[in-house]
Order: sequence, then C-alpha cells, then structure tokens
Amino acid sequence: MLGRRWFLILLAFLLGAPAAVAQPQPDTLILLRPARVFDGVDPAPHEGWLVLVRGERIEAAGPNLAAPAGARIVDLPGATLMPGMIEGHSHLFLHPYNETSWDDQVLREPLSLRTARAVAAARATLMAGFTTVRDLGTEGAGYADVGLRDAIARGIVPGPRMLVATRAIVATGAYGPKLADPTFAALGAEEADGAGLALAARRQIGGGADIVKLYADYRWRPGEPSRATFTIEEMQGAVEVAHSAGRIAAAHASTAEGMRRAILAGVDTIEHGNEGTPEVFQLMRAHGVGYCPTIAASDAIARYGGWNGQAPEPESIRIKRASFAAALAAGVAMCMGGDVGVFAHGDNAREMELMAAWGMRPADVLIAATSGNARIFHIADRLGAIRPGLLADLVAVDGDPTRDIHAVRAVRLVMKGGAIVRDDGAHGEGR
Repeated sequence: MLGRRWFLILLAFLLGAPAAVAQPQPDTLILLRPARVFDGVDPAPHEGWLVLVRGERIEAAGPNLAAPAGARIVDLPGATLMPGMIEGHSHLFLHPYNETSWDDQVLREPLSLRTARAVAAARATLMAGFTTVRDLGTEGAGYADVGLRDAIARGIVPGPRMLVATRAIVATGAYGPKLADPTFAALGAEEADGAGLALAARRQIGGGADIVKLYADYRWRPGEPSRATFTIEEMQGAVEVAHSAGRIAAAHASTAEGMRRAILAGVDTIEHGNEGTPEVFQLMRAHGVGYCPTIAASDAIARYGGWNGQAPEPESIRIKRASFAAALAAGVAMCMGGDVGVFAHGDNAREMELMAAWGMRPADVLIAATSGNARIFHIADRLGAIRPGLLADLVAVDGDPTRDIHAVRAVRLVMKGGAIVRDDGAHGEGR
C-alpha cells in the first residue's frame, strides 16, 4: 500500500498538482460575497446573498451577514455562487474515443497509463467546478476507481468526491471487446447470470463499490442492434443486494424493453434511454426512477462519425431528441450526466448546454446538476445545495447561469470541503 501511495504522489508531482491537498481547520472562517447565490433548489437566484463557511461546512447563507472576527472575506463581484456541480455519469478511466477507440483502451492501454490519465482527468473535472462525480465503471481497469476515490479523499491527489461502480455487471457474452475468439477477450465488465448477479453485486460492494451498475441491454455481436439481456428477476436480485447494503443501482439501458425490465427490477437510475418511449418514461416516473440521458455522448459519437452539428441530423440524434422530449413531457426526475470519458474530462458542461438547447430551462438544468443529482444519488444530506450544515462544496462563475447556461464554463472559484482549490481573481481580505 505504501508503494501505491508514493506512486500516486509521483503522478501528482508530474501533473503539476500538489502532492497533498490542504484541508481547512475546524475554526477557519470564510465569508463569500458574490453578486448572487443560486442555492441549488430555488430556480431564482438570491441577489445580494452572502455565504459563511466554517471549516468544511456551510454555517450560514442569506443577506446582510456580518463577517465574524478573523474571517477571510472573499469578494466575487458580478459572480454567481452555486453548489459544487455533480457529474452524474463519468468514466475517469476512459479518454475521448476520437483519440483511442474503446476497444484499444480496454485491450492495449496498461493499467498504469490508465491510472495516470484518470488522475489528470479527476483534477480537470474538479477545476471545471464539478466537485462530485458518479463514476459508472472502469471499463476494464478493475477496481482502480476505488484506489483513486480513496487517494482523493485522503488528500493525496486533487479531484472530486467519487461514487464508484467498479467493474459493472453484464450478461455472459453480451459485452466487449468482441474478438474472433471470445476466450481471449479482455472484458470491460464482470460477467454474471441468474443468481450470479447477486453474488457479483456482493463481490463488487465488498471490493469498494458505492453503486451497482447493470447492463440491462447491449449488442450481442458487432453491427447488431442492442437487445435486452437480463431478465427482471435476475436484476431484482442484484438490486436487492445493493439496497440492502445501502447502495444505489444504476442500469445501462438504451432500448425500451431494457428500460422497462430495469425499472420493474427496482433500479434507481436509467442511463442513456436512447429509444425510450412515452410509455416507458411514464412507467419510470411512476416508479420514481431517475433518468440520466447522456446527450453529450450521443453528440460526441455522432461528430466523431463526421456530423458537423448542423442539419440534417443523423438518425441517432433524431432518436435521442425524441426520447429526451418524451422524458421531459413525462416529468421524470432528470439527472445531469454526460458519459464524460467518451469526450474530454473537464468539458462536463457540454451536457448542461445540450440539455438547455434541447428544451430544459437553464435553472432546471442547474438544479439537476446540484440538488437533483444529490437527491437521486442519496447524498442530499451532505451535498447539492447551499444550506447551513452541508459540506462547503461551492463554485463561483462569472455572470448568471440561470439566464445563460454557458456561464457555468466561466469558473472563477472552486471550493471543496471549505478549502479553496481554484481561485481566479477572487478578492480576499483578512487572510
């Protein structure tokens, strides 16, 4: 374990990041004075609000707060202070597919290289204002996400808080890479069937998983359409194990049938939902299942295939637009997560911009990225809003993102657990 720790410290040094991430003292006081505060819950920002942070937590938020003796005052003129954003669907151990194909990343890139990339990706994510990520599978990198999560939590390398799914669970023969002889395929996930799903879920939870991820559908062979893989009963066993252990269950499901089975099995979130119908989204809402549409991944893959982003749209994008519109019409609980890793880490805002462009109000996108994700992921008791007692994960951006979602890219300040980890021009007093 000591060697692993020094390996991560060396990576941090090589990446130009501090080897240790400073933590605030319990009595450290910081008063943040932005132009307005978006609290993560109310769609209207609060003009003239201030936020007082003591140690790692928010102590007070509201107008006319007085600076306690010894407090550091941080002025953020023109900026909106908001909760640290939560990336709902990430793969820190992947990098953009137009750089290296998924197959080649899984088959040919060594774990040491993938870990180094993941450390860099974690730092880029944090600097972009995303202070928490739900990382939904290492895609062949085993349990390396557990080590990265723990290294970040211990202050060895900088990065967001991580909820990890480790290997994910797929039906035998229904995943990849697909080689001529499947005996030699380096699978990107753990195969299981029947009662074995519950056993795989227990094994992954024991190995450090915060989330049990199931592939409810996938392509059996290259060029085939996705089809449902697991039965409802198979998935129910894994979901029950996850919930009994205090974890949540997520399902990759692109087809309407895969979505239907996963919903009835009791999963907490559906990922992708490309072919979702009005009926299946109504079923999702009735069962209280969150939806993570991952529009940005669909957009990125279409562009890698030669689409220039203009009309005419490829069929994959037309289908995705229709499913997203059906989800909005059904009123499902919307998760914000772009499947980042398919595209560049640190560009997480791409999903938020597309959600707004495709019909959501900017304020609703911001809620999805903060308190919405926190509620769906069962972490709202700690994160996702600006409220006394919650962890001080905060982001300041220039302008008002409730009016213009693109403002989330203009990050001026990032605070995680009361520690300022990025400060681009904030004015401080009483240091």
